[in-house]
Amino acid sequence: MARALASRNFRLWASADVVSVTGTWMQVFGLNWVVMARTGSATAVGLSVLVSALPALLLGPWSGSLADRVDPRRIILAGQSTHAVLAVVLAMLVWTEAPIGTLYVLTAFSGLIGVVEGPALGRFGSQAVPRADLGNALAIGSLINSTGRVLGMTSAGIIAAVVGEPALFLINAASFVAVIMTVRAIRAAELFPLAVSTPERAGALAGLRHVRADRTLLTLFALGFVLSGLGRNYQVTMAAMAEGPLQAGAAGYGTLSAVFAVGTVLGGLLAAGLRELSVRLLFTAAAVTSALQAVSGMAPGLLGFAVVILPIAAGAVLIDTVMSTRLQLDSAEDMRGRVLAVQATVAAAAGAVGAPLLGWLCERFGPAPALTMAGVCTLAATVLAVTSYGAKVRAPALEMAS
Repeated sequence: MARALASRNFRLWASADVVSVTGTWMQVFGLNWVVMARTGSATAVGLSVLVSALPALLLGPWSGSLADRVDPRRIILAGQSTHAVLAVVLAMLVWTEAPIGTLYVLTAFSGLIGVVEGPALGRFGSQAVPRADLGNALAIGSLINSTGRVLGMTSAGIIAAVVGEPALFLINAASFVAVIMTVRAIRAAELFPLAVSTPERAGALAGLRHVRADRTLLTLFALGFVLSGLGRNYQVTMAAMAEGPLQAGAAGYGTLSAVFAVGTVLGGLLAAGLRELSVRLLFTAAAVTSALQAVSGMAPGLLGFAVVILPIAAGAVLIDTVMSTRLQLDSAEDMRGRVLAVQATVAAAAGAVGAPLLGWLCERFGPAPALTMAGVCTLAATVLAVTSYGAKVRAPALEMAS
């Protein structure tokens, strides 16, 4: 289940990831809480999320070309150092009750650094394990992300109440220092290097041409967009169900959020225990979770709805893990940074489009019908993806037969 941990470098990287993810979710909690407390507006909180995602939408494809040409360790060290400084500045601004606008500016800048750094993090992480263990390493990463989210969000509420919100940003700053120390401690001689782009294959446009010419990548990106946009924004639909048909209020929403978090951990464990993360597994998980989503709105009561969303949450993590594995293993090594950058851009676009769309569907038709409509759409997208992928597989076979 944890064969990737046999590598010393990956053990160090995974340990740093636990610290980093926990600190990141503490800061996310702190920022959202401060904005809500200062403004009393959920729209203002949504705006802070939007400004952090905008850089990914605008600059994502270009950030990957840097990771494919420059040693990712240099990018990571620069990015983590900048993040640490920004976290300290945010702590000072929150402590001095600076205007909300300044928090938005720093959030946008932090999002920009994350866009530049993201492909380098993915590329460097894949060098910490042999190719055969990459899927297992990504599964462990998904498990770490789920666990860190639970730890970060849970402990953040306690720390904010006892010490104050600025402490959350300072803890996050310290988590970046831990990553910097880890990168320096990793043995370069034990890394598994990836091919670097030649000058004629360098640049964002070359990466986009590579993606456009690969039918498998296009199929996976298109499916990922629909699944993330309509099948992954459960924070919206869970809140609508708890407030509406379930009549469970804030306490019920908290219960559903906890169940969903447990489901993501179970999904990470399932992905880590699988020997092969294939495209067929991806399509199967997408179809099952889509069908469950389509019927989830008809579940009887809070308990029934919780029982349905548990496997949906597990399936979402399994889908993400298999998707990331296939995108990396099925693309050219010297294009991996740009493929990861496109993936991040697609995910950001799906979130920006999907969350408001689901919210509108919930208000226009009701939460339960919205879940059914979204589930049917994601199931249809999965069927189309299977058809497209099957056509690509059959074409070379026909050519060989002729």
